[in-house]
Amino acid sequence: MRQMALVGFLQAQNCTTIPAAWRHPEARPDFTSPEYYQHLARVLERGKFDLGFFDDRLAMPDLYMGDHAHTVEHGIRCVKMDPVTVLMTMAMATTHLGLGATYSTSYYEPFHVARVFATMDLMTKGRAAWNVVTSLNDNEAKNMGRLEHPAHDERYDLADEFVEVVLGHWNSWDDDAIVLDKENGVFADPSKVRRLDYVGEHYRSRGPFTVPRSPQGHPVVIQAGQSERGRDFAARWGELIFAGYGTVEHGIEQYRALKDACASAGRDPDQMKITTLMYPVVAETRDEALEKKAAYDKLPNDFDQLSLLSEALNFDFASKGMDEPFSDEELEGLQGMQAIRDGVLRRSGIKNPTVRDFMEVSGRGRVGDGWVGSATEIADQMELWFTAPACDGFVIGGTHIPGAYEDFVDLVVPELQRRGLFREEYTGTTLRDHLGLQIPVAVG
Repeated sequence: MRQMALVGFLQAQNCTTIPAAWRHPEARPDFTSPEYYQHLARVLERGKFDLGFFDDRLAMPDLYMGDHAHTVEHGIRCVKMDPVTVLMTMAMATTHLGLGATYSTSYYEPFHVARVFATMDLMTKGRAAWNVVTSLNDNEAKNMGRLEHPAHDERYDLADEFVEVVLGHWNSWDDDAIVLDKENGVFADPSKVRRLDYVGEHYRSRGPFTVPRSPQGHPVVIQAGQSERGRDFAARWGELIFAGYGTVEHGIEQYRALKDACASAGRDPDQMKITTLMYPVVAETRDEALEKKAAYDKLPNDFDQLSLLSEALNFDFASKGMDEPFSDEELEGLQGMQAIRDGVLRRSGIKNPTVRDFMEVSGRGRVGDGWVGSATEIADQMELWFTAPACDGFVIGGTHIPGAYEDFVDLVVPELQRRGLFREEYTGTTLRDHLGLQIPVAVG
């Protein structure tokens, strides 16, 4: 029976993806400690989650007003630690939970990324995943020694070659290359380790690669692009897809379109798992959940939204009045997460939305579209999406840590298990085992 995937949407920072998370009275304050992340990892593993995944940015959200003071004062994702390092502390506290992190194709080198994640895959015994992103804005570029961020489609052209190089290195060792024949002094069979010798328009990388393959072959490739170019990229490379569809009707349409695009790219659509983002607010009863949501809605402020919209769309939202419409030219120039722009246009039906429209329709920085209710009600929604099908699983965002995940694991997971929609125990040891993905074949 088909079963859903569950992913914990995490941040190596002072809050969850929602800036107000640190303001919650039950939020743990020790977000710079290993104990914080190890506790969270144990909660997710107790809930039999497939994966704990870290989003990342290479700059504070400081485009708004051209200054970081509001970001620091209001704690708007202002602490950002390296996610791979944090993940390794979680790996030491777990044995089954998959562990994924974001590394940008715009600001790292392919060989470096290949080595980091292949090493993590070995150190976790086959539980690693790499989230491929092209980054968002000019301030990330400035932190990494560039003047400005590349244009949207150019970033994906670079990323296509980048992933070719990474996968080429990951697949250049055969699974049985290491023989450890001490008697004859043969460590590995040289015919089973190949140089890549990649020469592309944007990248060159010789090899041979220096990290052998893991029990799952190589790390799972995650992708979250939702623009038209991003969907093409996901269809070509993505094994685990993160999406935010908004409504089940839109999800059904986009789910089928992406599966069809995957098939058109010559891949097996069953080897691509599509998950959609949700923020559950769950309690023993619906009334209790509504009370929790109402209390949480008092925590965000306008700075949260305006700062995160500026970050995501690479545009200073302070440069326009709250009720001043964006011109056609300005809308075309919103180059970061184009899916946010497109979603606002689609859901509002407004040709030239204002700053206020962007805030109200996108819900950026808030839990506006949170799923609120009892465990039964949340499970009903998840079952509807999963069986439609509009997704293969869910990326669970947290309103605060650790309580949001503890509530979900204690209340919703048992209900999903009772319905036969989610595993009761792990049936394998690697992330590919959890997701039902095949071990990739090394290229000879």
